Amino acid sequence: MTRPPSSPNQLLASLSAANFERLRPHLKNFELVHGTVLFAAGDTVNRVFFPHSGVISLVVGLRGGDLIETAMIGRDGVAGASAALDGKISISRTIVQLPGVASALDVERLRAVADDNKAFRSLLIRHEQVLFAQAQQSAACNAAHSIEARMARWLLRLRDLADGEELLVTQEFFGQMLGVRRSSVSLVAGALQTAGLISYRRGRLHITDMKGLREAACECYGAVKSHYDHMKKK
Repeated sequence: MTRPPSSPNQLLASLSAANFERLRPHLKNFELVHGTVLFAAGDTVNRVFFPHSGVISLVVGLRGGDLIETAMIGRDGVAGASAALDGKISISRTIVQLPGVASALDVERLRAVADDNKAFRSLLIRHEQVLFAQAQQSAACNAAHSIEARMARWLLRLRDLADGEELLVTQEFFGQMLGVRRSSVSLVAGALQTAGLISYRRGRLHITDMKGLREAACECYGAVKSHYDHMKKK
């Protein structure tokens, strides 16, 4: 029997044919525009988003206006899935970091499938556990590692999700996601460029030495990657 059409999103693609067919008619294409706030902290979540391309960030806003990223979601995940597990309320701001396309789905539809299918519900729970682990790793990373190592880690993770060596990022957004001043971002990006690991010009960053960037990154990159790899194997 031929499997019905799947999805560019890896989480949707991992579903059984029967579960995917229950969702497929209700999936709507949604353009992920850079800087768009999908959920604010405290919002009721009515739709979830399965990225095909682009990257979504979970961020915490501070009183002074600073934003600090806690986790990234790309084509290997879903934004807002905790609402299908009775969370309903977003606990963080969810914004588009890199533009792309996603499948949007009414949260009640997702919840119905999760309630009817133990395996699918378990998949969503594992996904949310991985996001929590990513947030914990980010907290430890911000406290213990240098800006250079953190930036290298962040770029590697971004590259994995974007599936390409060229990334459209501004220094301002860099600083927001890493929780550092723009002047510090400029200095560190310049050092990575001088070392031949990246090239950066007018918001376009190109990774020129993957091996070198991995060596410059802290252990947190590998730790987060292993969490996602483990989730896929279960």
